[in-house]
Amino acid sequence: MPRTTGDLPDRTLPRLLARNAREYGELPALSWRRTREDGGWSTYTWAEVEAHTRVLAAGYRALGAGRGDRVLLMMPNRPEHWLSDLALVRLGAVPVSVYGTAAPEQITHIARNCRARIAVVDGAPQVALWEPLLTDEGTPLERLVVAEPGTEGGHLPYGALLREPVPDGFAWQLDTARPEDTLTVVYTSGTSGEPKGVVLTHRQVLSNALALDAVVELPPHVEHICYLPLAHIAERMLGIYLPCHRASHVHLCADPAGVDAVVREVRPAQFFGVPRIWEKLSATVRGILALMPAGQREIVEEAFAVGREHVGHRERGEAPPAGLEKRYTRAREDVLLPMLAAGGLDRVTWTASASAPMPVEVVRFWAGFGIVVMDAWGLTETAGVATSNSPRAGFRLGSVGRPVESVEVRVAEDGEIMVRGASVCSGYLRPDGSVLPAVDADGWLATGDIGRLDEEGYLWLTDRKKEMIITSTGKNVSPALVENALKEHPLIGQAMVHGDHRSYLVALLVLDAEAAPAWAEANGVPVDGGPAGLAAHPAVLAEVDRAVAAANTRLSRSEQVKRYELLAEEWGPATGELTPSLKMRRRVIRDKYADALSGLYEN
Repeated sequence: MPRTTGDLPDRTLPRLLARNAREYGELPALSWRRTREDGGWSTYTWAEVEAHTRVLAAGYRALGAGRGDRVLLMMPNRPEHWLSDLALVRLGAVPVSVYGTAAPEQITHIARNCRARIAVVDGAPQVALWEPLLTDEGTPLERLVVAEPGTEGGHLPYGALLREPVPDGFAWQLDTARPEDTLTVVYTSGTSGEPKGVVLTHRQVLSNALALDAVVELPPHVEHICYLPLAHIAERMLGIYLPCHRASHVHLCADPAGVDAVVREVRPAQFFGVPRIWEKLSATVRGILALMPAGQREIVEEAFAVGREHVGHRERGEAPPAGLEKRYTRAREDVLLPMLAAGGLDRVTWTASASAPMPVEVVRFWAGFGIVVMDAWGLTETAGVATSNSPRAGFRLGSVGRPVESVEVRVAEDGEIMVRGASVCSGYLRPDGSVLPAVDADGWLATGDIGRLDEEGYLWLTDRKKEMIITSTGKNVSPALVENALKEHPLIGQAMVHGDHRSYLVALLVLDAEAAPAWAEANGVPVDGGPAGLAAHPAVLAEVDRAVAAANTRLSRSEQVKRYELLAEEWGPATGELTPSLKMRRRVIRDKYADALSGLYEN
């Protein structure tokens, strides 16, 4: 791992960038696809990143961006986004990334709240969203910079920033950030209410980076595939801040739908995915398994059993017996590695998930490959990870691990998880530039999540405090617990349970787009009717009935689902049911399917 620069109190992102250019200047830092047609990669070394961001910072300075000024960025994961982020930080300005799927009213709220005068956007569709704000009296926005050539529509092309001459003495204006200065403002994805601007300093972010290094074992200068939105705290940490901290190599993936192809090509040593990503990957693999001849499938299942047994010993902190180690080595070489290689995951040494509770069944599925998806937990307000499982410090499948070194965690009397420490945010940005503290008088942040700490210090999530269902009989029900039980069947890709102040629970279930066709083919069900045809087919409905009944046997009476409706169309950010980080927007779903939910309570 690269040496750090100075003690933690003196560390800033520009100092890390300077170290990387000085000590690792010839190593690759950033790669991106040249064009869709070409498909090849362009790469900057760390020395080239330092030189490019110096020129780019001069371009932003000529536009009027200076110390403390917030600059909005709404682009996919393209080099202009990544490099602008670093250039602005070097200038002392504050980059603020906006989700590409943000609704116009969310964009307006963020622009008014952060008071930015400059926004850098991707192309014509984004220009159309942002142009009205240039004449909006409540928004101080003055300039649009457009990244995609030929789509400027009269606004400043991004390339013009790189043509600005670097003024004499400009170097003295760069890299002067202090650890207590704001590094970024990250807006929450808005599962309920308006997004809040979380203010994070260099010190808070880099203390979290150091804490993560204490629990994660990775090769030096490891590669990272940056495919989640840079407006998400997880990708900001993994895709910008940790690569600067570790002098690692970032591969940008502008379209998350194409991440599987990039994984196969890069074969990364680390891979992070929110639970929905791991669910979809496991559904794809299960679909392939379902189409295998019985004999071949039996060999794979036997290898999976060995993999899970091996992981079980590691989970308990035990060395696997010699006989098991031999069987695992053979199963891994003959069966598991070839399957992983087909998906580009054969070199993976660290896999992780966060953002929402991971279904235990999905974790157990990947354990069959010998892969332990290290579930972690944290918030935007904690600069990312607050607790994590770790191959070095220990793990418990189904938990979200133990607190990292930069924070301490406790559980309040009502079950709410509380956090305090060096990586907890400064607070929430107000329109006047002041910051509303996020912690109480003793420094504790109320997270809104419900959970428990076991005797070994592992944290187990139950649900969001505001999302707990209270039935008409007064029973508290965790919707996530019920939903994860329902999703254990491969046909059910998404689920939302409902029943606040009702006498029983009902559910909306969504067919898994990858697993359903494979299941149908294996069971002789015609697939020519598409998802809608499958969702209405009696054989599929009978199988889903069995899946719900099986889930109910593992749930208490108050948690059991009495009725459900099976939907064909997958929920997503584009249609509004999920946030850009793939969390459910329960209120949106309840409003959209209000009639269906009411109908499930009618006799």
